[in-house]
Amino acid sequence: MEHVDHVLIVDDDAEIRELVSGYLKKNGLRASVAADGRQMRNFLESDAVDLIVLDVMMPGDDGLVLCRELRSGKHKGTPILMLTARSEEMDRVLGLEMGADDYLSKPFAARELLARIKSVLRRTRMLPPNFQVTEASQILSFGDWRLDTVSRNLLDKAGTTIALSGAEYRLLRVFVDHPQRVLNRDQLLNLTQGRDAEIFDRSIDLLVSRLRQRLGDDAREPIYIKTVRSEGYVFSVPILVSEFIQ
Repeated sequence: MEHVDHVLIVDDDAEIRELVSGYLKKNGLRASVAADGRQMRNFLESDAVDLIVLDVMMPGDDGLVLCRELRSGKHKGTPILMLTARSEEMDRVLGLEMGADDYLSKPFAARELLARIKSVLRRTRMLPPNFQVTEASQILSFGDWRLDTVSRNLLDKAGTTIALSGAEYRLLRVFVDHPQRVLNRDQLLNLTQGRDAEIFDRSIDLLVSRLRQRLGDDAREPIYIKTVRSEGYVFSVPILVSEFIQ
């Protein structure tokens, strides 16, 4: 049976939940709803989803809190599309820093939301042909770090696990699969955040900054991710590939 993508809409506005879920179902997706964090958690305990649409402004645990919770738990690899108020740029910044894969400002057209959902799902599942990643059964070593491509965890030289968000993992994966190659912001945006339109100019820089923090890289004199002025970024250390041992 062909897989039907399952989207969970988490929003305290009942009208938005009804309208969005109805529109997604009419367009061939499976849609479920949750009014708050408690309902979201209960739902995820019993059912699997392919993507979560998460509103920022909700009573109790807001979308930013829930995004951080998802990224630190067993659902850390599930794509998240955040809904934000158009005037709240800081929510978009924080959402992207916490690991959201994309955002959409309210008010929005259901058609645009559907396009964004499909784009995020496509980007998280398949890279363009000229940016194929290596097989997902390897340990990629660089400097003092190792990247486990099965668990998607970053390991330091002491073996301590550093959890990565979905967007952080995809960015690091693109870098380590293409070391010593300058990648521009448009390429990195498309590969890590699935954004086809309304590009938030600072988002890739924020994500690079976040990844540098994970790696302990000094932005003033980086060892791993170097800025190439007017061009983009380059991962400047060699990569050692070893087979994953189960």
